[in-house]
Amino acid sequence: MPVRSSLNIHRRDRKSHATIALAGELDLATAHFVRVMIEDCLGDGIRTVDIDLTLLTFCDISGLNAFLAASRLTTTAGGSLCLRHPSPMLTRLLDLAATGFLLYDRPLVSASRAAVADDLAARRPTSLAS
Repeated sequence: MPVRSSLNIHRRDRKSHATIALAGELDLATAHFVRVMIEDCLGDGIRTVDIDLTLLTFCDISGLNAFLAASRLTTTAGGSLCLRHPSPMLTRLLDLAATGFLLYDRPLVSASRAAVADDLAARRPTSLAS
């Protein structure tokens, strides 16, 4: 018996800005709905899109690909896309895939890499002894 996944999508517009809330599971069976929603937004003149992930319970690589395609579509149209309120698991997936740039208010270098860089810099000698 196949397992059914479900995804609920809610869109709220404010002028040229839209917030899309995803609830449920984003996987191979549901990922195309994200692309359709982004295409609809762009067709309606929306150029700033936030995707609220507060109620997203699961995301696989198909979902990640949907987010990357959505980002590409909005950028090509002269807009921007940000993922907001991801779960720790999704944040980890985005970091592992080096796609953390999709997240709102995140540095381009992940915190763990920045910590490693700071640690290495702290160990580097500041002057050479003669």
